[in-house]
Amino acid sequence: MKTTDELIQTYLDDLKSALAGADKATVQDALADAEEHLRTALESEKADQEDLAENEVIKGVIQTYGEAEEIAQAYLSWEQNLPPALAATPAARRAAGSADANSKTYPGFFGVFADPRAWGGLVFMLISLMTGILYFTWAVTGLSLSLGLIILVIGIPFMILFLLSVRGLSFLEGRLVEALLGERMPRRASFTDNSLGWMERLKQLLTGKSTWLGLLYMFLMLPLGIIYFTVMVTLIALAAGFIAAPIAAIVFNVPIEAISYGEIIWYIPDYLTPLIAVFGVFLATVTMHIARWTGKVHGRFAKALLVSD
Repeated sequence: MKTTDELIQTYLDDLKSALAGADKATVQDALADAEEHLRTALESEKADQEDLAENEVIKGVIQTYGEAEEIAQAYLSWEQNLPPALAATPAARRAAGSADANSKTYPGFFGVFADPRAWGGLVFMLISLMTGILYFTWAVTGLSLSLGLIILVIGIPFMILFLLSVRGLSFLEGRLVEALLGERMPRRASFTDNSLGWMERLKQLLTGKSTWLGLLYMFLMLPLGIIYFTVMVTLIALAAGFIAAPIAAIVFNVPIEAISYGEIIWYIPDYLTPLIAVFGVFLATVTMHIARWTGKVHGRFAKALLVSD
């Protein structure tokens, strides 16, 4: 006869199989919801039905919760009706090849300015230096203190708190990624069974891939943040400079220097100054395309590290 834990695990395996092919974040949310509901309901039902064996109680709880295929279909339906905010935009539907004939799709090279994903990617790249410094500092400080204090009594509790904070920050980063980049990420933290002993919970924390992949993500965000921020600020400054230069030349009569060699200076003719502004607009548009593409790539990278299989 199967134990309670085995029955719950069997149900979770069936649910995962029923969700085969679905988004990894959807699967993680479904499994976390199901396990939390089953274990919470089990504790409640055990108190009301003391005459029944625990495995009989859990069978009734599972039957009440619903068949795995049923629950899987419900989650897939919710995903269609409640996609990430940016994933529901016309531009996102066009990129996915699912836009209908009546939806605005922002076509063309300059249509990127109407794409929320491009603006989300731009904001993410600009704040990535700040978040990268925060994550890297926290990871280095926490890991070094955990290793240094491990020989003392407070070492293990400190390490546990640090690893739990890594999971918490990974979850928050996932919410940020979904909000700005439109990549579907877990909308709830993984369930932890409070009935387990602290040794078993510590084992799960130390052996779980999500803990160490989340820590790796925190380390990598500093170099990525430096690259993202530097590239974006440089491109924005150049585009703004090219756009503003003709205005300065016309309004303030400031000639635009083209080439300087010693005492010899060549200036751009007045009739060519509008082309500089045109190039600035072109560079700004390219910058938005880079922001959108980077956001898409980083969203997939974040999902690979922050979403458990």
